[in-house]
Amino acid sequence: MIETHHDYFCVILAGGKGRRLWPCSREQQPKQFVDFFGTGRTQLQQTFDRFARIMPIENIFVSTNRSYAHYVYEQLPELPSENVLSEPIHRNTAPSVAWAAYRISHICADAKVIVTPSDQAVFKEEAFVSNVRECFEIVGKNNWVIALGVKPTRPEPGYGYIQLGDETGIKDLYTIQSFTEKPEREFARMFMESGEFYWNTGIFLSNVRYLVECLRKVLPVVLRNIDQEGQHVTHEEELTFIEENFSKFPNLSTDYGILERSENVYVQKGDFGWADLGTWHSIYEALSRVDDDNVVIDSRVVMEDCKNNIVKLPKNHLGVINGLDGYIVAEKDNVLLICKKGDSSALIRKYVSEVQIQYGDDFV
Repeated sequence: MIETHHDYFCVILAGGKGRRLWPCSREQQPKQFVDFFGTGRTQLQQTFDRFARIMPIENIFVSTNRSYAHYVYEQLPELPSENVLSEPIHRNTAPSVAWAAYRISHICADAKVIVTPSDQAVFKEEAFVSNVRECFEIVGKNNWVIALGVKPTRPEPGYGYIQLGDETGIKDLYTIQSFTEKPEREFARMFMESGEFYWNTGIFLSNVRYLVECLRKVLPVVLRNIDQEGQHVTHEEELTFIEENFSKFPNLSTDYGILERSENVYVQKGDFGWADLGTWHSIYEALSRVDDDNVVIDSRVVMEDCKNNIVKLPKNHLGVINGLDGYIVAEKDNVLLICKKGDSSALIRKYVSEVQIQYGDDFV
């Protein structure tokens, strides 16, 4: 049993629409709320399980959009309902972290906070727990933000990259030379071969005081207003403030708002078998192949003369596929997608827009 710490807190970001995994991730039920791999646990539940090993359940917060909050209540019944931060409108991740940091700072002034996406796989759980605990100890003693980086195993254009700077004297902790978001494949190859670049997992840690300080610099108007309400804001007053003011937050990501614009940001090299499960291509690369390098996800298929494909079909459907090489075959409800795998994310976003315009929201 791993010892839990009462000053460790976690914010799980679960408000995204998940369009890059369309049609299996839909506007009404995005990927983080789907048992995508047939394991019995959704991506949100698996992320929650990972952090419930490290800290008390009441220290875990889930940030989501109001239209998805019912999924969080259903899938995480053990989570206190007030720990679901239900946002009135879609915004990027920096406002989500700002609300969570404000709440946590009033619960525990010495909190150490980890922020994580809800749609990632970790294949070496023990190594992950060890990495996280090391970083918690560091940010408890320093006003730093630490991003978790993972050594690339392939030239992946769908991920962000962090260029290592100088060693800090702390094991595996480096200053940051640069950030690059989703480079072209040839640049990704150069990055990987140089040994200087690590994948940006999107997971980062800080102590809550420094996190709030960083956020005040990039989101000054709204955060100053809520602080003027005084230190003894009731839960109801906080929710009313969010209802009236959340739309004033700029549409800013944590990567750009915190990691790239704060002063004391470092990267910790991790080796915990990480994969972002946000795109078809990244899932294909992360999962083990069966015959002819096909990846079949929780589906019944007969395949002949097929290679390098990823297939995901509904439970009650059977796919008979002949002669395909390098395709996504994905079906959910009323949509079937057959698309060249390649770097498909931009293509899929285009198709989602076209489908929405031509056929309406029922197919998105």
